[in-house]
Amino acid sequence: MKYEFIFLSILLLIAWQIKSQTTVTDDSLKNSALKLYIDCNSCDMDYIKKEIQFVNYVREPKKADVFILFTFQTTGSGGTEYTMTFLGQNKFDGDNDTLKYNSKPDETSDETRNGIVQTLKLGLIYYVSKTPLGKNLEIKYQSSESDNETIEDKWNNWVFELSGNCYSNGQESTNQTYLGGSINIDKITEDIKLETSVYYNYNESNFKLNDTTTYKSIRKSQGFYFQYVKSISEHWSAGFSTNIYSSTFNNYDLGTSFAPAIEYNLFKYSESTRKQLRFLYKTGIGYNDYVDMTDLDKFKEALLFEKLIIAFSIKEKWGSISTSLSGSHYFHDIKLYNVDLWTSLRLRIVKGLSFNISSYVSLINDQISLPKQDATNEEILTRKRMLPTQYSYYVNAGITYTFGSLYNNVVNPRFGN
Repeated sequence: MKYEFIFLSILLLIAWQIKSQTTVTDDSLKNSALKLYIDCNSCDMDYIKKEIQFVNYVREPKKADVFILFTFQTTGSGGTEYTMTFLGQNKFDGDNDTLKYNSKPDETSDETRNGIVQTLKLGLIYYVSKTPLGKNLEIKYQSSESDNETIEDKWNNWVFELSGNCYSNGQESTNQTYLGGSINIDKITEDIKLETSVYYNYNESNFKLNDTTTYKSIRKSQGFYFQYVKSISEHWSAGFSTNIYSSTFNNYDLGTSFAPAIEYNLFKYSESTRKQLRFLYKTGIGYNDYVDMTDLDKFKEALLFEKLIIAFSIKEKWGSISTSLSGSHYFHDIKLYNVDLWTSLRLRIVKGLSFNISSYVSLINDQISLPKQDATNEEILTRKRMLPTQYSYYVNAGITYTFGSLYNNVVNPRFGN
């Protein structure tokens, strides 16, 4: 009888909670408030809801008066350009707008999300002013000393980045140590894109099998990369890249390549955050000096190659899709080729139901640096060197279904989200 009383009490408590949560309070947004849907996977939605409380946030895109689509693009300084496309729906059908916020590379996450919120508020003014809540709007302008300052870039768009990192982990029978660093020097303007990178990586792993036997695996790589791209028009660009590198894992004592390239974008580059269909073709020359004799009986060789990349991406209210297909081969032997296909799809099927999948598959027939000598069991287990293969792949898929209350304006951070 005692347990029946406890169970009945729990049911009554749950029923009371459901009733109390469905009761409209004085703090609830009015039914006439603007219905808003924001499509942004990386936004801090809790912060946005807390700072912008004069709208109703809905979970179903078709119910929204305004659909805000976020797209992202890295800026030349290393920051991010957030493009917010305001798409009017229902009574605002056809009333569209686009605003942008550019974050700086040294901004904190709080500064970035505050800048996003301020931009969102500016974009929402027009729509909210058309609702009964518009009479409560108040617009203020806060002047600052920097308003009349002339901005002068003493670095002339050059951006320098130095990075170094290390980690170590282990247990009684295994341990791993990693050291790495890089220097990146970039200059990106509307006319040119110049990227330079120097890097070094050291990875050591130890595997203790017993008191007398320990396997050690050391992998080292280092290199230099340079790319220059010139803007020709809204659809065409051209440039070249060069690469100098070494890798114990891939059997390169020294590898070099130089490749001019040209690219055509079916859509304008200025629309690249929403849609792009790019065709990139490059051809070049390379010279390789190998650590060990290769499976093709080479210690060193010069090579001519070509590569074609087709990349397509689009982001709309129904979701997004990105895919790229690339193929390359060496001229001296057409059978030495590589084909890669990568796809990412996020699809909003029906109300509350979404599907996402990402996949990658590669047909590999150009492992020209494979050592002639077969790998030992130790090298296989410790991944000390590259192994022969004709393909590689990965697939990741998922489905999400959400149902319940249409409005979700409340933010409750207790016990985490």
